[in-house]
Amino acid sequence: MNSIRVASAQINTTVGDISGNCGLIADAIDEARSIGADIVAFPELSITGYPPEDLLLSQHFVRTNRCALDDLVDRCAGIAAMIGIVDFDEDRNGNIKHIYNAAAIVVDRKLVAIYHKNQLPNYGVFDELRYFTPGTKCQIVDVNGVPVGVNICEDIWVNPGPGDAQCVAGAKLILTLNSSPYEVGKLQTRIDLVAGLAARHAAYAVYTNQVGGQDELVFDGSSIFAGPDGKALAIAPRFKEAVTAIDIEVPETDIEFKGPKTQDDLVRIPSPRFSTIEKTSISAPNTELKDDISEVYSALTLGTRDYIRKTGFEKVAIALSGGIDSSIVACIAADAIGPENIVGVAMPSRYSSEGSLIDAQDLADRLGIPLWRVPIEPAHAAFEGMLAEAFHGTAANTAEENVQSRIRGNVMMTIANKFGWIVLTTGNKSEMATGYATLYGDMAGGFAVIKDVPKQMVYELARYRNSIDDSPPIPQSVIDKPPSAELRPDQLDVDSLPDYEELDPLLKAYVEDRLSSEEILAETDIDLEIATRIIQMVDRNEYKRRQAPPGVKITGLAFGRDRRMPIASRWRPS
Repeated sequence: MNSIRVASAQINTTVGDISGNCGLIADAIDEARSIGADIVAFPELSITGYPPEDLLLSQHFVRTNRCALDDLVDRCAGIAAMIGIVDFDEDRNGNIKHIYNAAAIVVDRKLVAIYHKNQLPNYGVFDELRYFTPGTKCQIVDVNGVPVGVNICEDIWVNPGPGDAQCVAGAKLILTLNSSPYEVGKLQTRIDLVAGLAARHAAYAVYTNQVGGQDELVFDGSSIFAGPDGKALAIAPRFKEAVTAIDIEVPETDIEFKGPKTQDDLVRIPSPRFSTIEKTSISAPNTELKDDISEVYSALTLGTRDYIRKTGFEKVAIALSGGIDSSIVACIAADAIGPENIVGVAMPSRYSSEGSLIDAQDLADRLGIPLWRVPIEPAHAAFEGMLAEAFHGTAANTAEENVQSRIRGNVMMTIANKFGWIVLTTGNKSEMATGYATLYGDMAGGFAVIKDVPKQMVYELARYRNSIDDSPPIPQSVIDKPPSAELRPDQLDVDSLPDYEELDPLLKAYVEDRLSSEEILAETDIDLEIATRIIQMVDRNEYKRRQAPPGVKITGLAFGRDRRMPIASRWRPS
């Protein structure tokens, strides 16, 4: 039997920071070597960061990433490393002709092969066919006597795929480099894929995932090790950088492959043998599967922290209304970057209840953040006077109500502009879906923390956050009171929207599950008139969502990157 120690290095890269990313890779190579690993695998496109989007259209960017690999090759003494890069070929004039989503296979300071991703996703948040050419070669590399196949992300979502071809041809270990974004419930799907590949061929499979936030995406790490029996041997930490290793044993394999060539170009590549340091025992990695509201909270926290830090901000401003949405955003921000880097702003109007002001102050005190009070009545009265002649003889409607929200948006952006901070907005997915938000008002800001979180889940998050702290940060009165925008006397959300227990399932059915109104009515007890009205609200408010700030994606289909609907459209689903 051949014994080999395999490490998975889930690192938090930043798109475009090639030097910084290479530093993370080099440090992880050193750490893997120090624990006696024979092989270490990195995430997809780990040199450039993922997703690099239209940076890939820059030849200088692509060439710089490729040159950066050379220094990393020299770093790999006594170890094999699988590193995510952008590869390319040139035309006769020396210009880049094609680029490839690739994995550099480095063994003991020698670049022995480069694998090109075969399956390019072009759905949801993925646009890889816009940039990359699919690969056709499918290599297997000997690493200290173990035949190893390398895949990249989407390759293992296809059955049969490159990993199957490699296993049929003799591979005993499949390493998959990934940048797979987090969404609720996705971890089990990944485990099933990785374990399924391992079980089909009685091989080992290791799935290395990126960790960290990049714009609207959050990568949860959760790298997976699966054995020949189709069971998960280990799951790396979630939402944390980590180098995780396991020991595996595979039978001795003849130098020649057995079985057919099931890929157009399936070749075996010998590589130099090398000696690692004496192996010491390693603790058994975690195998616990945890995918609940705590993981959603962790995803939102990591996504918020990385967006703020990677865009160069240090402090944030949050409008604290005393409501549930602003309260959970403040908690997430405090956990992400520390309460010392947050300023809350209360902007009471003539319609603000005393209870809401008390709740906002109570929350701020519990979190340890300052609360600035900026009453908007002077500006509100001035706007009414300015518009009195233009509005003369008309009945008051939401235009007058929304003046208050737009004054508040102006105040928040002015404060942020003055001090070089970023405004975190507090709108949830239920509001974004129905347009129950004010353009250039409460939507004004730099990052929308909970824009993909339905209202009912906001309450779940609040109860969860309170449950893990001896001194719960969110006042119980905030959780208990009915939600209200407080833009007119005695206003409640249910005056304009159905109860959220009815609204959120309807929105999921229409937006995420893409069901028609007939299908929704057939599968639920929702009233036809209500369903029709809500669907119309979703369709008519696309123009608002196009102007919303980015925010953390946590569901299977988020507004923005996932759902790309036309603004000017006369299609109305029946």
